[in-house]
Amino acid sequence: MIPFSVLDLSPITEGGSVAQSLENSRRLAIAAEENGYRRFWLAEHHGMKGIASAATSLVISHVASATRSIRVGSGGVMLPNHSPLVIAEQFGTLAALYPGRIDLGLGRAPGTDMRTAQALRRNMETSANNFPNDVVELQALLGPITEDQKIIAVPGADTNVPIWLLGSSHFSAHLAGMLGLPFAFASHFAPDMLLTALEIYRERFTPSPQLDKPHVMVGVMGVAADTDEEANYLFTSMQQSFVALRRNARGRFPPPVRSMDGLWSGDEKIFVDHAMTYAVVGGPETTRSKIRTFIEQTKADELIISMPIFDMDARLHSLELFGEAQRQLAAAA
Repeated sequence: MIPFSVLDLSPITEGGSVAQSLENSRRLAIAAEENGYRRFWLAEHHGMKGIASAATSLVISHVASATRSIRVGSGGVMLPNHSPLVIAEQFGTLAALYPGRIDLGLGRAPGTDMRTAQALRRNMETSANNFPNDVVELQALLGPITEDQKIIAVPGADTNVPIWLLGSSHFSAHLAGMLGLPFAFASHFAPDMLLTALEIYRERFTPSPQLDKPHVMVGVMGVAADTDEEANYLFTSMQQSFVALRRNARGRFPPPVRSMDGLWSGDEKIFVDHAMTYAVVGGPETTRSKIRTFIEQTKADELIISMPIFDMDARLHSLELFGEAQRQLAAAA
């Protein structure tokens, strides 16, 4: 059975605070390490009232300082928002503080609304179109220093922090294959191109100094509980959040409700259900069955789980149940 990892956004819950959210991420990472997860990744989003991981490299350090062996990284840093040199320095610093444990996942979306993206990027179109060149530049800044190199990242140079490309379309699949980088697909919210993107990536893969064969990670939204009924109840927080996103009414992460009736329209339900095509929600037996089917479909090398759960104790219990599912599936394999 393939290894499991965690994707966290440091959700800011209704009635909660940023400080509590960051402490919850720390607690979740400690529990993930104890339960045998391979990675704990944090995502860059900006201007969102329900997400506290905007300063992603800082939150990575906060989490890594509380753990000892689990890999910690970005899922991802939205590279067009930044200069490659700045990211090389940030992740070179992280690599020095936590050697052998830092991952750098890169995406090309803004991770926010267009107005905030403009404030971040200044020149949005140029930044997004330059993504492949920026990735190559960042690779060079993190790699060995060459004789004629004029710009050096200090820290950063020769740290060789592993780079991943993240995507929800064919673009990053082509690029990851061409550059010989590991590829993570955002199937936890963008299911449409999953299987074709993985096919393109594997077909186009060219071995590189970082990777000799294709390596795929796939994402799911996951809520595990003691029963299917309880898991479906907890999952209504994510459903409400996606409805709010569609309405452009972003707020703090809401508590669960017993029924979504009256909280979404028919079209909104269709939108959310489609986005959550690959969600793994249920009790232990349902969870194992859904994971097994998904891995058979994708033939993935790793699974990363985002656990959108309002109550922290329930989130920790979900993490434990997914960890147990991984061990049981591995034993049966």
